[in-house]
Amino acid sequence: MAAARRAAGLLPLLLSSPSRARLPHRQALALTPPLLRPHRLYSHSPKPSSSAAFSASASASNGAPAGRARELHLYNTKSRRKELFQPRVPGGEVGMYVCGVTPYDDSHIGHARAYVAFDVLYRYLRYLDHKVRYVRNFTDIDDKIIARANQLGEDPFSLSKRYSDDFLSDMANLHCLPPSVEPRVSDHIDQIINMIKQIIDNDCAYAIGGDVYFSVENFPEYGDLSGRKLDDNRAGERVTVDERKKNPADFALWKAAKDGEPSWDSPWGPGRPGWHIECSAMSAHYLGHSFDIHGGGEDLIFPHHENEIAQSRAACCDSSINYWIHNGFVNVNSQKMSKSLGNFVTIRKVTELYHPLALRMFLLGTHYRSPINYTIEQLNVASDRLYYTYQTLQDCEESCQQHQSKAGDPLPVNTTNCIQKLHDEFETSMSDDLHTSVALAAISEPLKVMNDLLHTRKGKKQEKRLESLSAMEEKIRMVLSVLGLLPSSYYEALQQLREKALRRASMTEEQVLQKIEERTSARKAKQYEKSDEIRKELAAVGIALMDGPDGTTWRPSVPLSEQGVVAST
Repeated sequence: MAAARRAAGLLPLLLSSPSRARLPHRQALALTPPLLRPHRLYSHSPKPSSSAAFSASASASNGAPAGRARELHLYNTKSRRKELFQPRVPGGEVGMYVCGVTPYDDSHIGHARAYVAFDVLYRYLRYLDHKVRYVRNFTDIDDKIIARANQLGEDPFSLSKRYSDDFLSDMANLHCLPPSVEPRVSDHIDQIINMIKQIIDNDCAYAIGGDVYFSVENFPEYGDLSGRKLDDNRAGERVTVDERKKNPADFALWKAAKDGEPSWDSPWGPGRPGWHIECSAMSAHYLGHSFDIHGGGEDLIFPHHENEIAQSRAACCDSSINYWIHNGFVNVNSQKMSKSLGNFVTIRKVTELYHPLALRMFLLGTHYRSPINYTIEQLNVASDRLYYTYQTLQDCEESCQQHQSKAGDPLPVNTTNCIQKLHDEFETSMSDDLHTSVALAAISEPLKVMNDLLHTRKGKKQEKRLESLSAMEEKIRMVLSVLGLLPSSYYEALQQLREKALRRASMTEEQVLQKIEERTSARKAKQYEKSDEIRKELAAVGIALMDGPDGTTWRPSVPLSEQGVVAST
């Protein structure tokens, strides 16, 4: 059994480098299984969100020297290079705004990719002892919402509320921490109108027949973020066609009311906000006109974020954002994900058959700025790797459960070296523009060492074995916490991973146990061909059998047909 676990750990994780809304989120957390709530840390554990605590623990618990926290470098889309992260206010609160969803349908794996990436940034900033005010909005009124509501015969606000709540539940299942504030557009109409008035007063917008448009020609810096020239912005390509506009690239700040659509009174008549103005107004309201980080998917660079910069600076000339951070696209089986191609994958569709943290681990296996290719094969690898990780840590907990280490006792040098190496590789990779794939790879060697200590004759004889296991588990737990992969209970996580594997195999546990009994009987009767057939039959659907002194058990695995593909990569 131990050999099978270690073998599973060698399967490669396919890596690549390059307010009002908070209550539903807390409710979602309260309704999710225990696995999906924050991990219950032991009383002796260091604070998981602090690099200082991590280093202090390294010094106090295993003799390794406490090192200075790494300097964080982030790739800034605007400068097109990696830059040292320096908060606008040294020692003050870091302001981070991430564009949220337009809730008119189930959230998809592209949303998961974006919000897992920024959740990791949020967690790592806190690990580095920054205080962070994280704002992520809901666009709860939009053309797409209105169209979908009309299609379903539903009130637009009812529809957006329903999908917003579903999104929050999805985020909780993926272990994304709730932002500090989750504002909705419909609650900030006054702020939006005031900003539009300021833009008009500064001669960067004009009103026509109840609509208000931003004048791109009056903002010379337009295009700096995306690198696009004004001539590239042709009407009809995500820019509204309207012959009344002064320039085809001018975009709507306020849309005049139409029959049957939600609207609000304004100086230009009843109407509703355009898409882009909302984020400028809400980010300024909660973070000020200047703040540290603005994030979103790569698809938002143009026109959304380009237009945000123009609006914000037109309203306040001193407006500035220091770091523009964007995550890469998601492809499905090497094709762009889209509804028209029929390869549109929702988060809920994935988590019907896979643990949410398996999806998170899959996403973290590729650098956030690189495109990621979603395949079932790679998701199976991530799920298998997650099971191996939790099984090792669960075995460690069981072995150390009754053990009380003596304070101040030094650990073996090889243990302290292993822990310090993990610490250094984790901080180096994460501080280099959040290379989560490298951080995940860094736990492989400690897991292997732990399995040796747990299951091999040589390992069981090592001096201070249990103390070493406890110290390594603590460090791996720290890494998993920052990556958002730490369950409340290893045991519960393993049970849930097994349940998902049975669902994928279209089997019940009773059916698997019956197959094990049949195989045991065949082996006793020396019917080895039949025994091998049963093993292969189960392996084909992702059920691996493990023979041990106490009998045969099973665990989830990569289906047999996919193991050759995985090995070749």
